[in-house]
Amino acid sequence: MSNRMLGSLAAAVLLFTSSAWAQGTASKEPVADGRTLSEWVADLKAPAPQTRNAAAYEISGMGPAAAAAVPALIIALDDSEASVRFPVTVALAEIGPAAKDAVPRLKKMMDDEINDEIAASAKRAVRRIQPEALKGE
Repeated sequence: MSNRMLGSLAAAVLLFTSSAWAQGTASKEPVADGRTLSEWVADLKAPAPQTRNAAAYEISGMGPAAAAAVPALIIALDDSEASVRFPVTVALAEIGPAAKDAVPRLKKMMDDEINDEIAASAKRAVRRIQPEALKGE
């Protein structure tokens, strides 16, 4: 009888640990506020600027784990709304060196952006992503 109980217990432990392991590996994508990075990235293209703004801020909170969002964030740097462009620069800064593909566009924003706060934020982002890109500036 005790062998049967031990066998059942071992099977239960194996079932639960393999189930938990499978859930852990299936969900490698970072999550913020109950939504995956992919869902927040999709919101960067939403019609409402408030939704795009919230998405950029949520992505920024994920830090370097949000590196997969860099291509979408680079596109979002051209958003017509300043209230979206600003948090996008913040998100790129928070991602850090993994956002190096954004540096050329951010450097252009430093010069071309009419909103001084966004231009300054673009410079801060470059400083966090690739400080050597500011040499001579």
